[in-house]
Amino acid sequence: MKTIISNIDINNIDYEEIKIQAKLLREGKTVIFPTETVYGLGANALDESAVKKIYEAKGRPSDNPLIVHIYEKEEVCDLAKDISNKAKLVMEKLWPGPITIILNKKDIIPYRTSGGLDTVAIRMPSHIIARAIIKEAGVPIAAPSANISGRPSPTKAKHVYEEMNGRVDGIVLGGDSNFGLESTVLDLTGEIPMILRPGSITKEVLEELLGEVRLDPSLSKKEDNQKAKAPGMKYKHYSPNADVYIISGKRENVATKINDMIKSNKEKGLKTGVMCISRNKEFYNGEVIDLGSTLEEVASNLFDALIEMDKKGIDVIYSEEFPKSGVGQAIMNRLLKSAGYKVIKA
Repeated sequence: MKTIISNIDINNIDYEEIKIQAKLLREGKTVIFPTETVYGLGANALDESAVKKIYEAKGRPSDNPLIVHIYEKEEVCDLAKDISNKAKLVMEKLWPGPITIILNKKDIIPYRTSGGLDTVAIRMPSHIIARAIIKEAGVPIAAPSANISGRPSPTKAKHVYEEMNGRVDGIVLGGDSNFGLESTVLDLTGEIPMILRPGSITKEVLEELLGEVRLDPSLSKKEDNQKAKAPGMKYKHYSPNADVYIISGKRENVATKINDMIKSNKEKGLKTGVMCISRNKEFYNGEVIDLGSTLEEVASNLFDALIEMDKKGIDVIYSEEFPKSGVGQAIMNRLLKSAGYKVIKA
C-alpha cells in the first residue's frame, strides 16, 4: 500500500495538507494523525467498511471497541442517547481534552465501531492538528492508537512512520504527543461513573467534579475473558518484544534485586534494560532509561521507552513500581499490562 505522508508543523499548520488527509477519510480510507495523548489510526466511524480497515491495519480483534473522535460537543447528541447530567458536566468542564466518555449508542454507530456493544466511546480531542482534520473531514473519526495491536502506543512521529508506513492510506507527522498515555475512559451509562481506563485526567479530578467515581475491578487483575467495554481492557496490550517485569519494594531492595538479576541475565547471554525515575538511575548497572523526575514525565515517556528498548535489542526489561495515586494509576495500569501482570517482590 502506498501511504501519503504529510509533515505538518503544529505551529504553522499547512491546511492544504490537512485537506488531502481529510479527503482520504471522507473516501473511507485510513489516516494516522497526532493527538494530545498518542497518535491515532483513524477512519470514518459511520462507515463499516472503513472501520474494518482499522482492524486490518492493526491486526486488532473486532470485539475491541473504538473511540469516536468528534470536533464539537453538539455532535454527541447525534451519536449517543440517554445523556446524563454528569456526562454533560464532563463535556462542559473537561472537553476538549484527554477523556473519553461511554454512553448508550444510537443506531447510526455501527456495531463494528462499538465492538458489538450497545454503547459508544466518544472523545473530543484538544490537539490542533487532530481537530483540524476532524473538522475538515466532516465526519466523526473512529481512532485507536496507531500501532500494531498489542504493541506500545506511539507518541513520536518517527515511531509511527517506522511501524505503520505502508499499512495505512495516510500519515500525518506532527511532532510528539503531550501526555504520552491514552485518554481516561469513563463509563457514564450507570448510576455511578466508572473508570474503565485510567489516564491523565485522574480519579481525584473526576471525583471533585462528579462526586463518587469508581475504578473498574478488572483494572487490578488480568481478565482476558471479559467483554471489553473500552479499549485496553482485553487482550495483550502495550507490550514490547522483551519480557517486562515490575519490581516492587523499598528502593535499596529494588536496586539490589535488579542488579542481581542483571548479573544473572548477563551470564545467560541476555541483554537487560531498566526503566526508573531520574533520582534512582545511578543505582543500576544495566542499560538504563530515565523516565523522568515526576509522574507526569514518566507517563509522557513510558511508551517511548518501551519502543526504544526494543530498538536496542533488549531481552528483559525491569521497571520500578510507581505510586498508584494521581496519574500513577494510569502508569501502573499500562505497566502491568505490558508486563502481563508479572511483579517481583524485592
